[in-house]
Amino acid sequence: MTGDRYGDIYAGHPRRRGREIPTVPAERDLVVEDLASGFCGAVIGFERSYDGEFVRLEDRHGRTRLFAMHPAAFAIDGETVTLTKPAPTAPTAPKRSASGSVRVENLRARTARASRIWVEGVHDAALVERVWGHDLRVEGVVVEHLEGLDNLGERLAQFGPGPGRRVGVLVDHLVEGSKETGLTRSLGEFVMVTGHPFIDVWQAVRPSAVGISAWPVIPRGTDWKTGVCRELGWGTPRDGWRHVYNAVSTFRDLEPSLIGAVERLVDFVTE
Repeated sequence: MTGDRYGDIYAGHPRRRGREIPTVPAERDLVVEDLASGFCGAVIGFERSYDGEFVRLEDRHGRTRLFAMHPAAFAIDGETVTLTKPAPTAPTAPKRSASGSVRVENLRARTARASRIWVEGVHDAALVERVWGHDLRVEGVVVEHLEGLDNLGERLAQFGPGPGRRVGVLVDHLVEGSKETGLTRSLGEFVMVTGHPFIDVWQAVRPSAVGISAWPVIPRGTDWKTGVCRELGWGTPRDGWRHVYNAVSTFRDLEPSLIGAVERLVDFVTE
């Protein structure tokens, strides 16, 4: 007789059925039961000895015990499992703002400084805000537009720069011999002028960002923005501005000369 009347009393045991025991990472606070002792607790840490890896559990009374991490030695919600140490998490890189600076999370804007950054027009102000807005709020710096560089002298006289009350001025087409260079000389130690060599701030956006190989050359006597929109088929300057503005998301979309100019101004007015 090859069997007995009661059959194999171990037939239903997991080890005899060959059932695969799941492997579970022992994440912190995971509640498990040690099957040998019945101790139930939350994972709070690990230790290693010559006998191997151990997990430390803490029960609801605050008592802690170490248990060897043997295969099929624990249960979760009544199911037998094998615990393993969780894979180490790779350090995450700090989040960056559009300007490339480390982003400050849950930022509450700082009270505005007395110092200011002035730009020539609304498009200049919008692009500066687009890329450096986060940094400016961290530092409490307000950007204002002059509505034309011809107003600079009058605005400075009204503002009265001085210690703790500096002005940084961002200028388009700041090249030797230009009208812009003549208007921005000898303004005092509390005023810094920086700029870029381009006719308009649009041109300080990299051509690749707006999907062109190069900015078109516009003949003298033709409004530059109007000429550009005509050459590129962008419609009116208002339509063209939307095209330019929407193409900029980070400092990488701008020419280095504009990036450097703005960074120097931010440093100057926050000293």
